[in-house]
Amino acid sequence: VFCCVGALAIAGALHHVRADDLGWWLCERQVQGGGLNGRPEKLPDVCYSWWVLSSLVMLGRDAWIDRDALAAFILHAQDTDAGG
Repeated sequence: VFCCVGALAIAGALHHVRADDLGWWLCERQVQGGGLNGRPEKLPDVCYSWWVLSSLVMLGRDAWIDRDALAAFILHAQDTDAGG
């Protein structure tokens, strides 16, 4: 999804996307713990959180998710001693 949305954004062709429908599907990727998954019934992870959030930003629909919960998920996933 990210590659397609990104290519359309670069080409100035996002008007070909039903942004509300795609944005809704992407928002449905946010799970109860705040993270984002790549598809239904999968666990969330930081990588998918980046890909999905980036797509939502390009579509102008990033306000549709709980950004505080996502930030908490990402911060919880990092290693406080070694980073990453």
